Amino acid sequence: MLRLCAMFFMLGMGPGMWLPGLTNAIRATGWGSEWVAWAFLIMPLASLLSPLFSGALADQKVAAQQLAGWICVASTLTMTVAFYGLRAEGSPWFFLGMFFITSVIAAPLWNLVITVAMTHLPRPEQQFPHVRLWCTLGWILGGWFSSLVLHADASPVAGYAGAVCRLILAALVFLCPHTPPRGEVGNWRSLLGFDAFRLMREKDLRVLLIGSAVLSMPIASFYMHTPEHLRDLGDVRSTFTMSFGQWSEVAAMAVTGWLMLRYRLKTLLLVGLGCCVARFVIFAYAGYQHQLPGMWPGIAIHGICYTLFFITGQIFLDQRVEPGMRGQMQGLLGLMTNGVGTLLGTLALKWLHACTVERNGDWGLYWSVLAVFTILCLVWFARAFHEKTPSP
Repeated sequence: MLRLCAMFFMLGMGPGMWLPGLTNAIRATGWGSEWVAWAFLIMPLASLLSPLFSGALADQKVAAQQLAGWICVASTLTMTVAFYGLRAEGSPWFFLGMFFITSVIAAPLWNLVITVAMTHLPRPEQQFPHVRLWCTLGWILGGWFSSLVLHADASPVAGYAGAVCRLILAALVFLCPHTPPRGEVGNWRSLLGFDAFRLMREKDLRVLLIGSAVLSMPIASFYMHTPEHLRDLGDVRSTFTMSFGQWSEVAAMAVTGWLMLRYRLKTLLLVGLGCCVARFVIFAYAGYQHQLPGMWPGIAIHGICYTLFFITGQIFLDQRVEPGMRGQMQGLLGLMTNGVGTLLGTLALKWLHACTVERNGDWGLYWSVLAVFTILCLVWFARAFHEKTPSP
């Protein structure tokens, strides 16, 4: 349990160092806003390529902790090179190319670490949220260290610090309990992870996966454009401010196991969706009023939304599939959320940002559109999702 907590802590600390400030770091080089959109497109594109295959490998051929460890080592090297290119005299194409390679390598990492934890926790529905919250604590402390100690809110130094965290994570992952493959080796289709799509035949799984992808579309705006809005309102420590959302995530995860024992999954998912709607409404109000303090409660709600919808969804999906499909199930979830949903969301957000913020400086309208979209998502999900009892 202690090793799993340490592993999740470093898993969160790495991206917590650089992701909240990535937008401002790119803009600080003097490159145009289009490069921000390209950078945020790279991550979902990478998530379309590797999670299913790596999940199938972990299920059928390679121990999950070994695969995750070597992914950490390789992505540490490429991440260092990528952020070296993130400077005014550097080439944006060089940065994007190395960032893409890093993202492809690292895309399966979160799903593999979750598979390791789910496999070794005796009661994952109760214990996983308590282990997962260490990832959030790591993210918070990473952001604070980057912002308050390194003063790297708009600097490639944050990326170097994230690479060091990734290397430490590699050592911790190699020390995790052995997680051997539990599925049978099949044909090439099975090895590539395509068998995971058979899970979409179950209506509750299908609706939850599609709902997760759809909700990922507006949520992509959180790290893509919230730091920019904070900067426009005069916040020079946006990485620190963004950590408010992680503190509420810690609180939500501390009680998620208790909530899952007492309330239906659908109830928790709908509350998470409702919090997402509230967050965008608050952001829209702050945008119309041009007030920085108005952004703070909206940022804080992010953690509740993410935990009640995505973390409870991960636990439910893990319980609904046989052990030999766990890696592929988590890979499919990563494909739908970090891949399809975030990719479509990033493309739509780029267009919406151009029409509202870049053209008229209208942050209020930008967030209002996302609020309406999320309301529609909530209504559809409330009507379509009917959970089945997880298999023992």
